[in-house]
Formats: sequence, C-alpha cells, structure tokens
Amino acid sequence: MLPVMGINHATSGAAVWFAATATLPVLGTDLFPLDPAGVLVGAFVCAGAALLPDADHHSGTIAHSVPVLGRLAAEAVETASGGHRHGAHTLAAGALVTALAVLVGRFTTVVPVLGRVPVGPAIATVALICFALKARGLVKRWATAWLLGLAAAVAVLMLSPDTAVWFPVAVGLGFVTHIAGDLLTVEGVPNPLWPIQPKPPRAWDATPLLRDVWKRNGYISVPVLGHAGSVRETLLGIVLGLYCVYAFGTVALQASHVQLLLSL
Repeated sequence: MLPVMGINHATSGAAVWFAATATLPVLGTDLFPLDPAGVLVGAFVCAGAALLPDADHHSGTIAHSVPVLGRLAAEAVETASGGHRHGAHTLAAGALVTALAVLVGRFTTVVPVLGRVPVGPAIATVALICFALKARGLVKRWATAWLLGLAAAVAVLMLSPDTAVWFPVAVGLGFVTHIAGDLLTVEGVPNPLWPIQPKPPRAWDATPLLRDVWKRNGYISVPVLGHAGSVRETLLGIVLGLYCVYAFGTVALQASHVQLLLSL
C-alpha cells in the first residue's frame, strides 16, 4: 500500500492541535486551552506523533531518522504489527501509545536552578519534533533536525507547564489524526476489531459504493481523498499548511504579548 505522504500527516497533526488548543479568530475551538508556549511546542509534538503509525513502514520518515537503527526499528514494528497499515494503524495501537505517553509525561526530575522539570516529555519531544521537521521538509539534514529537536526540548523544560497533561494528549491526538487521514484514502485502515478482520457479505461486496467503504479485505475507508498521494490529498495538505502558518503566527503574537505584559 502507498502511504499518505508524511508531510501531510505532520501538517494535519499540527493543524488539529492548533484547532483544539488555540483561541484563534478562525477555526480555533479552544477545546483544550493551553498557554501560548504549550500550544506552539505541542503543535510540533502532535505533528511528530502523527508520523508514529508509519513506524511500521521501512521507507517512512522514522525509518530514516537514525542510520541503520531507524530502519531496523521500523522493520521490527512492521513485522510485529503484521505489515504496513495493519496493527500500528488501529485505535488499539493509539491507546497503547497514549498510555505510554502518560507514563513518559509523569517522568520528572530535579535539576539545579530549574527545579523539578519534565525530563520524560523533553526527551520524547526531541524525537517527535525531529520527525516533524524532516517530514515537513523544513530542514535538509537529519543532524539539523535532531539539534532543533533538542532546542525544542529545552523549551519544554523551561517554558511549557503542565507537560503531564498536554503531552499525552498531543501524542494521542497526533496518532489518531494519522489514522483518520489514512481512513480518507481508497486504501483505508484496518477494521476496529483488528486483528479480527471480518469480510463483508457477498451482497455488500457487489454494491459499488458500499464495497468502497467496507472493503473485500475487511478494511474500512471513506475515500474522499482518492488514492494515497493523490492531487486531492496534496491540495488538502496545502490548505492545512496555510492554516498552520496562520495559527503559528497568531499564537506566536499572543505569546509575545504575554511576555510583554509580564515584563511591564
């Protein structure tokens, strides 16, 4: 199966995060309100987490993140989950990853001068933001992406409060956003009952529209984007990218306003 482009998964993850957490003049639900620093850092974390299901793909962004080890890890996940768009593309996998993120979010330690800091989320942030930067093509070299991820982790340590709360939400939301994106393609995603994959009855499979939703292999799909990598997917990615630029700028201005008020 062709994967949805990593750039669009990362973009959709960031867009969903901005919409859910930020107070914006347009398309900002403020459903899970955070301070501006948490919104900005969380957007990159959510974008990186939106690539996690494709850890089951030996040619995905994560497979290239670290020489040799990245590919070995991806191949291990691919084998364990049954292949690309199998076990790693299910809500059960999302629940497991979110539970692990909860544990990571609670890992803190005391650092001189800084006091108690969220070390677990900071370490995970390094990798997730690195993945997001490379998927978006914002940097060319993996070394640069890792360094910027490290810088973002420092920001998490110093600026972003309540990591134990927002970090697992960002990871879980990014993971589910990836599955939703794949659901909108012709290829679809595994049935929610995975590893049980019930096949549609013959009458269903013989009906043109229905057989596109519940597929012969047991997968489900709402194929409004066409095949993975289609023009429709690309156009949606552009729209979401423009929204992310707008949202990032708006929240950044909010953050600078807050800093200005604190300095007065």
